[in-house]
Amino acid sequence: MFTFLKQTGKRSVSVFEALRTTGTISGIAPQTAAYGGEYAVRAANIDPKRRFSDKRYNVPPSAEFVARVSGIATMGKLPFQESAEGLDAAFVGVPIDTGTSNRPGARFGPRQIRAESAMLRAFNGGTRAAPYESLMVADIGDVNVNVYDLKDTCKRIREAYRKIVATGCIPLTLGGDHTIAYPILQAVAEKHGPVGLIHVDAHADTSDVVLGEKIGHGTPFRRCVEEGLLDCKRVVQIGLRGTGYSPDAYQWSREQGFRVVQVEECWFKSLTPLMAEVRKQMGDGPVYLSFDIDALDPAFAPGTGTPEIAGLTPIQALEIIRGCRGLNLIGCDLVEVSPPYDTTGNTALTAANLLFEMMCVLPKIKYY
Repeated sequence: MFTFLKQTGKRSVSVFEALRTTGTISGIAPQTAAYGGEYAVRAANIDPKRRFSDKRYNVPPSAEFVARVSGIATMGKLPFQESAEGLDAAFVGVPIDTGTSNRPGARFGPRQIRAESAMLRAFNGGTRAAPYESLMVADIGDVNVNVYDLKDTCKRIREAYRKIVATGCIPLTLGGDHTIAYPILQAVAEKHGPVGLIHVDAHADTSDVVLGEKIGHGTPFRRCVEEGLLDCKRVVQIGLRGTGYSPDAYQWSREQGFRVVQVEECWFKSLTPLMAEVRKQMGDGPVYLSFDIDALDPAFAPGTGTPEIAGLTPIQALEIIRGCRGLNLIGCDLVEVSPPYDTTGNTALTAANLLFEMMCVLPKIKYY
């Protein structure tokens, strides 16, 4: 956990000890320190007990008294630890763009998402979710990828995620191009068997061979089907659009039993009713959520490798993710953020918020 210190003579003490002995943190009253009231004590490292076990919470610092620009960038300014041991969920980066077919730069996605995530706070104001009162969460860094060899990178990702899921930890992945979903799902399916998939994207990513290669960011879900990693009757693809190489670019998906929701079905609508149907489709079985940032219209998320016009809005993105509440989510990813194509940082900021929303719909989350 983060421990915030103040000097008392020659000895450093925790913020909580300072509160207990002096009633202030550098002149800030206890009720306004950190997150205010009861949560000020929790944010000040008093080791609160979790509702589901006797482990401690990890609580990010509040920007009310720790500057957002300070410190080493981790997801949401959470603590860093080297493995998933003892965690209920973990943010993990996979910094590759070796599988990209158009604009590169997604290898820098995890780094930029972490930087922009300093804006995140402890509670979800829309849903009243309290993830840091529910789960032990940390940032476990990046998979050590091989930027020269995509097949070796896939092997490294698969091995890393085997270790993560073996601990019972739910991975929340910062991509990286969409190739990464294939080795991640290999590791996830080894533990859970064939999983349901909620795939939010401008593209189906079900191509067979591209430029002679079977592994790339346009092929992951065909490879997953071929290897039996997906429960095809529990797969939905949302937001698909753009020009294609045939009159119906999504015929193969439908033939496998996927539900295909093209973007035209989403225009001018709330997607809350759609997600009620998706929850019924997914049932009680394990579900993986894979969200490509290019599902959003490039007006909202220009920093991506293969943009397509007329996409989803950020509001619809929130409706999709919040609509996953109650599902047995066993992993999530947010991929294809390419910072060089958005100098404002807004694409990465949107991605950081969507990852926070994913954490807020994991099983066992407490809501106020």
